Amino acid sequence: MPFFLFILLSYLLTPAAKPFVAPEYLTVVPQAGDGILSILRRYELDKYRCNLDKFCELNKVTLKNSLIKGKKYLLPIQISAFDGKSIRSSLGISNYDVAKGIEIYNTLMVSKGLKNKAFKADKILWVPYHTLNNCAATESKTTVTTNQAGKAPMSENERVDPEFQKLSNPGKRKFPIFGETFAYTPQLSSRLQGRIYYIDAGHGGIDPGAIGRYGGYDLCEDEYAYDVSLRLCRKLIEHGATTYMITRDPNDGIRGGTILKCDKDEEVWGGQRIKTGHADRLHQRSNIINQLYEQNRKAGITQQFTISIHVDSRGKKQVDLFLYYQSTSETSRKLALNLHQSIKSKYQIYRKNGRYQGSVSTRNLHMLRECKPVGIYLELGNIQHSLDQQRIVLESNREALAKWLFEGLAGQ
Repeated sequence: MPFFLFILLSYLLTPAAKPFVAPEYLTVVPQAGDGILSILRRYELDKYRCNLDKFCELNKVTLKNSLIKGKKYLLPIQISAFDGKSIRSSLGISNYDVAKGIEIYNTLMVSKGLKNKAFKADKILWVPYHTLNNCAATESKTTVTTNQAGKAPMSENERVDPEFQKLSNPGKRKFPIFGETFAYTPQLSSRLQGRIYYIDAGHGGIDPGAIGRYGGYDLCEDEYAYDVSLRLCRKLIEHGATTYMITRDPNDGIRGGTILKCDKDEEVWGGQRIKTGHADRLHQRSNIINQLYEQNRKAGITQQFTISIHVDSRGKKQVDLFLYYQSTSETSRKLALNLHQSIKSKYQIYRKNGRYQGSVSTRNLHMLRECKPVGIYLELGNIQHSLDQQRIVLESNREALAKWLFEGLAGQ
């Protein structure tokens, strides 16, 4: 074969190189008062220096530059297609921990209302720059997110869909944490203005808490405590309170039905994974609450409360809803008594025999002892007892519980 024909044939048989496709990055338009760091903080990117460097590189700016109102800026978040199978196959990576981190990040963005849909629904992945570039986290003195003014940490009340604010009805707001059905939440009054509630739904993550059996299904304590907690949180917001859901599940808003599926994807405030050790989990939550408390206290907020919600497990004994209060706080005792009276009065109306067996007492529990705000700890009943189970498996009863608890809190 002539040499020139050999060269030509070799050229024709060589696979063509794939054209380089520049990655697509998420864009953002600064809000009033925004700087580079506040934008990175909003998108949970501020803990990694490489995200700051990448932002400056993408937008050809430095920290000394002011952001221009109305201009679009590129975020160090790559937009990638989800193949419907797994994050690893979608991105061509093999590291499970990296993929899990990207999954958690996407669910957090949905819970904060920054991403409209879960990646499995819209087939779009947000991939932060630091996840694929071996960036070391920078040390931070606090895990709490502060608001733009730097005066107090951001609460559920500030996690409102900005697009919805543009609609014609200003009396409603959208809170993604409550799920699509209940996200739009009107403010009915300002009677609780100036009060802050830290709502801690018990257990979560690898720890489901107590487990009961109902009609062949498992009842996980953490799922039912979380649903009642969300319903209570929504009612507090409706009447002007500032609230923080300390335990969070980006996928589970307020749910209907009797059987709430057990899962292990709950987080705590700030998108942190729930720690594995029992004592570590408790300290993780009390530390978050205490950091939020101190920031709010410095901002001038004096009425702050922790509400811990659980479902007990005591063999086969019916116990009704019962409460514990802080032995060192008269305010805590009065608050527990108010809640107890609220439940008791409702039982006299709605329960046939009118009897209520729930108790009020004090107990040396971590979430009462270690949390700085005035605290109460309540058990919704015995997850093992058939009558107590009715209080949590029926959606109407979970809603009633939240309403009665709200009435007891509002009367404090």
